[in-house]
Amino acid sequence: IPTEAIGWTGDIIFILAYYFASSGKLKADGKIFNFMNLGGAILFGTYAMLKQTFPVLVLELFWGGIATLALYKIYKR
Repeated sequence: IPTEAIGWTGDIIFILAYYFASSGKLKADGKIFNFMNLGGAILFGTYAMLKQTFPVLVLELFWGGIATLALYKIYKR
């Protein structure tokens, strides 16, 4: 898979998650939204690592961590 395809796929997932949450089609504290954010963070973090853009990689580590924590809390209920 080309590196750029990994980055664009992560981007698209983030954009769709934000669009669906902003339009009320997804709950921002729901499973699907947080799984989309986690998936986007994994893909875009992989892209950042491959491109050696470390500030973006750190952002994605935090983004993915927040999504993981949210999913943990959802499943813990």
